[in-house]
Amino acid sequence: MGLSRERISTAYEEACRLEIEALKPGNVHLFAHGHGMTAGQFLLSASVSAGPLADPDLRVGRRILEAIRATRQAVGINTNLGIVLLTAPLARAAELAGGDLRENLSAVLDGLDMDDAGAVFEAIVVASPGGLGSAEEHDVREPPKVGVLEAMRAAAGRDRIARQYVTCFDDVFGTGLTALDDSFARGENGIWPTVFTYMAFLAGFPDSHVARKHGDETAHRIREEAATVKVTLDAADDDQARLRLLLDFDSRLKARSVNPGTSADLTVASLFVHILRQRLA
Repeated sequence: MGLSRERISTAYEEACRLEIEALKPGNVHLFAHGHGMTAGQFLLSASVSAGPLADPDLRVGRRILEAIRATRQAVGINTNLGIVLLTAPLARAAELAGGDLRENLSAVLDGLDMDDAGAVFEAIVVASPGGLGSAEEHDVREPPKVGVLEAMRAAAGRDRIARQYVTCFDDVFGTGLTALDDSFARGENGIWPTVFTYMAFLAGFPDSHVARKHGDETAHRIREEAATVKVTLDAADDDQARLRLLLDFDSRLKARSVNPGTSADLTVASLFVHILRQRLA
């Protein structure tokens, strides 16, 4: 038997809360706001989007659209498009009886149809994410001519969230869950499992959101900087030293208006999978 709407909804809000409470350099968090947004706006976004995201009567595409509409009405800006795109298929997968979560996710992704594509395209337009421009193929401002997976496949080379749809969330189940599991195995608690997961993404590959807004060269440079910071972070065992290191990196990124939003979105999805698996067990 799969999880109930209430259990999925609370798991989603918990994942969003854990992410926003952690000190994620360059991103919005409780330690420091940034990019014209506050932690409170992200927490409110999680609250208002949780209902539609976990609604078993809605198809995945409609969940995404209604969650983004609710967010836009509540906060007036795009705070969670990437989060919702990643977590809606996972929420549906958690409802299904039998099989493990990733097997169910594969079936959910394969079952997305043209109605889902239309709703997803509309949700992206409603959210108006930073750096969104026109595309030579599958422009979200036009009615879809292909299904969700084909559209995501066309974008996967430049967008890490699109890539999850065509790899059955390989980065989430690989990089994200591995970083979480390793953190727990070392006895990390509080904000640190989330921090180490975020840093694994940020140091692991160029952030798509950064690349969209600042270009590929900047995205690669930020990844290299993050990898250097991560080496020092991994070797530190004093929380205050860790915090100083991360706050310094945070201020340097924000001074350049660099917001690694894709790494943060993937972190939420990883936390969501971790919590769902615990509840399914």
